[in-house]
Amino acid sequence: MASVIKIYALFLGSALLMFGGGLQGLLLSVRGAEENFSLLALGLIGTGWSVGFVAGSITVPLVVRKVGHIRAFSVMAAIGTITILLNLLWINDISWILLRALSGFCFAGAAMIVESWLNEVAENKSRGTIFSIYVTINMAASTLGQVAMSITGTAGYVPFVLGAISFICAVLPTALTSSPQPRPLSSAKIDVGLLYRTSPVAAIAAFSVGMANGAFGTLAPVYGYEQGLDSGGIALLFAIAAILGAVAQIPFGRLSDRIDRRLVLIGLSGFAAVVGALTAIINPGPNWMMFVLFAAYGFAANPIYAVAVAHANDFAKDGDFAKIAGGMLLILGVGLAIGPAVASVIMGAWSPVGLFIVTASFHGALAITAFLRMRVRKSVDAEHRAPFQPMGNDKQVTPESIVLDPRADSDSPEMRVDEEPVPEELATQNEDRRDVQDGTI
Repeated sequence: MASVIKIYALFLGSALLMFGGGLQGLLLSVRGAEENFSLLALGLIGTGWSVGFVAGSITVPLVVRKVGHIRAFSVMAAIGTITILLNLLWINDISWILLRALSGFCFAGAAMIVESWLNEVAENKSRGTIFSIYVTINMAASTLGQVAMSITGTAGYVPFVLGAISFICAVLPTALTSSPQPRPLSSAKIDVGLLYRTSPVAAIAAFSVGMANGAFGTLAPVYGYEQGLDSGGIALLFAIAAILGAVAQIPFGRLSDRIDRRLVLIGLSGFAAVVGALTAIINPGPNWMMFVLFAAYGFAANPIYAVAVAHANDFAKDGDFAKIAGGMLLILGVGLAIGPAVASVIMGAWSPVGLFIVTASFHGALAITAFLRMRVRKSVDAEHRAPFQPMGNDKQVTPESIVLDPRADSDSPEMRVDEEPVPEELATQNEDRRDVQDGTI
């Protein structure tokens, strides 16, 4: 608990980031629909975020290497603030697609820097606690950001300004810190071939979750708007789905520690596929049925990626966790980028409810794949499995999240990450500061 108290400022900075991110993501989808953007343009806004997020995960470590954590974080937060304000000033589809990519880039960089700092101050014995608190805070803050739209609405400038204030305030905790800067950011090794050889189910799960949840997260607000929900109703709809999805991780994670995780994947993805199919068939109006279906979808779909990561880790060799998790992150990113674009085309060609044909198809494919793989390969005995670890929103997982994950402790430094040596002058400066400071925030 002492470690948690020391890093409260980092938790606060992360919460402010996630609050702004949750608000911005939902706001752009709904406001874009109100501005009569085409479904393809709305889908590409989601694609832009994912492309920018992946690009940021790859290149931001180089920026931090040159200018340090505090300056890099300030730059990311400042550009993110400017971006959401430009969303207000330039209300057209092309601008929003490009700005959303820039926003994803900055958000990835800022999140990685916070996670790097947490990883630096976390001791092995407290890493699991810190990681769990970090995930919980992120989920709660992101959900609160979405709920905030029910108060601000989508018209005018208030929601954009509120998001900008949240982003820029996230700078304060790191800017005021007196602790030494951490080591340069790590870039998780990525080996997709190793991932597939280790667990084909996990690789397919990462892609399926990316396609389905990427499409849902970007275009389900548009579906709600087309069905007649106001901004408050859409915010509540997503808050319920997010809360139930977060809560579901604990029981299903613990269940997967006791039985074959593929059974859990079959149950979750099969149920999510059924919910998607029912939504496509019923095509509910803005009534209680829509809220029930969205809640059921969040409950089933959100835990899938975390269970899939745990399943892959069950079969991983010692020292391979980070490379396998990095491979899953890459595949997930590809799905998150493609899913909204594919769903937008189907929605435009058929009707908005076509979104749920996409989610049902990919969840159903995952359930079938997991079932078939159970006939080919035996599961790992429960006593030999790494414990399940809850994870945050799959659209916000970065390479630094992998390093912060307590399951990465079993990886040797050489196998866990690609790290460049700390510059001599920076190392000397940090050692001098550690001599006179206790490392608190």
